[in-house]
Amino acid sequence: MRRSQSKASSLTHEWKEAEGTLTVGIDLGDRYSQSCVLDSQGDIIAEGRIASTQDALEKYFKNVARVRIAIEAGAHSRWVSELLSSYGHEVLIANPRNVQLITESVRKSDRVDARALARLARVDPSLLSPLTHRKSATYPHMAQLRSRHVLVRSRTSVVNAVRGMAKAAGFRLPACSTETFATKVSPLLPDDLKASLLPLLETIVTLNLQIQKCDRAIYHLAKYKYPETERLRQVSGVGVNTALEFVLTIEDPHRFQKSRQVGAYLGIQPMQRQSGDSAPQLGITKAGNSRLRALLIQCAHYLLGPFGKDCDLRRWGVQLAARGGKNAKKRAIVAVARKMAVLLHRLWITGEKYEPFRRSDVVQMVA
Repeated sequence: MRRSQSKASSLTHEWKEAEGTLTVGIDLGDRYSQSCVLDSQGDIIAEGRIASTQDALEKYFKNVARVRIAIEAGAHSRWVSELLSSYGHEVLIANPRNVQLITESVRKSDRVDARALARLARVDPSLLSPLTHRKSATYPHMAQLRSRHVLVRSRTSVVNAVRGMAKAAGFRLPACSTETFATKVSPLLPDDLKASLLPLLETIVTLNLQIQKCDRAIYHLAKYKYPETERLRQVSGVGVNTALEFVLTIEDPHRFQKSRQVGAYLGIQPMQRQSGDSAPQLGITKAGNSRLRALLIQCAHYLLGPFGKDCDLRRWGVQLAARGGKNAKKRAIVAVARKMAVLLHRLWITGEKYEPFRRSDVVQMVA
């Protein structure tokens, strides 16, 4: 087995002299990344550390013949994969959830991870369970949704802090919406706490204004940039944020052969651990976009709640929850969220008008 020195400067020189198909594994780091290059026989011909910057990656990968590069999904994987792909290389983005050889290794280091990525990519790329990042054009739109989520979460944290500090002083603040919290609570605060809590109330007012700006921007984005979201909003409980998050996450609806595959893609499918006669009931996989999964769960909560509109999906969920047993309501909500994801994809693909009682009408016609 031949090995080069661990200097990054020797990387390019080795690649120029190597013959055959090369495979590269890169363990991305925040400041530096560890690389490992394998030849067609699986021998290590180069190893080294590269700065995690565009200039460094361009220096060592731009003028190299097409190679297969394996990286692990993470904070830097999106822009790194786009950059390396623009140089003509085949880039595989490994799913860390499914590559336990790396995530659960007893000898874990950057060099070992880079070697494992390179060897898996050389033998069989499917072992990496490759992922596909969203396009650069849609990333700013997704960032808009993420910004709103951070603002809402920050507002909730500040509201809870005000309630907690008031309760510790013996004052219980009345229940009210977060939008009106600062206005209603400000006159009720005791004098000895006003100096401490008024800055927090002012912060809540500022956050309310910023959230309203985000809501207007998201509505404008969904209406004019992604008009297909209007079709998805026909389903009861699905709002602008959920519809836009769904469209931006899926991006290409034709990537799935069947609409039922969307539930598994979003992690709303039960895990399987069958062995012999043993097939225990497990929770959902929780793979994919966690934010979209949480939004679909919220939509299912609303649909099965007192304000949800009557439809086939609601009736099916209510019947499922009425079966009783442990966590029946929870399982029904997850099942409704999974069916809702399939329904949204189907409406997007076909362009059909949503018929809330389609199944009931078919059953009535048959009867």
